[in-house]
Amino acid sequence: MQNNKSKTSKSERTTAAILAAAQGLFAEVGYERATVRDIAARASIDPAMVIRYFGSKDVLFARAIEFDLRLPNLAQTELSRLGDTLIRHFLDLWEGPTSGGRLTILLRASATNDEAAAKMRKMFAAQVLPMLAKISDRGEMSVRAGLISSHLMGIALCRYVLKLPPVVSMKPEQIVSSIGPTLQRYIVGPL
Repeated sequence: MQNNKSKTSKSERTTAAILAAAQGLFAEVGYERATVRDIAARASIDPAMVIRYFGSKDVLFARAIEFDLRLPNLAQTELSRLGDTLIRHFLDLWEGPTSGGRLTILLRASATNDEAAAKMRKMFAAQVLPMLAKISDRGEMSVRAGLISSHLMGIALCRYVLKLPPVVSMKPEQIVSSIGPTLQRYIVGPL
């Protein structure tokens, strides 16, 4: 019994190491430039192990970009703080201790990879639109969700992928005070 547990935990550790190495490499260089050999080297394993555990780079990529936005329940948020709450949440997703770079990977890859772009669209449609429906009856929910998503992804693209100096140098509180009111308008204001 002990031997099976140690094998399982070793397998889980190897899977986690491969996934972490892939996420880091995909975030740094994108899907196309990341190779199985580079991922294996970063995980300190043989490249054959990557294929053994995941089958292909495509399958590994799909696992690496799985992401739940864990959107806050804005119905429990003071109406005047909806935009601030939402941008704070996304900053935490991008920069917080559990970020893992997955949103950056997905954003970078979605510009050149159809599967990643479809995954990004699906994630936002399945998570942002229902969040809005819970807090607003202002109408045009799909337009509002699209504006919110485009604004959030635009900030992420400039801050984490393109690394535009003025946006990178902004403190989180500056981003909240600059972007929060715009998101607030998208959520409950006139369009």
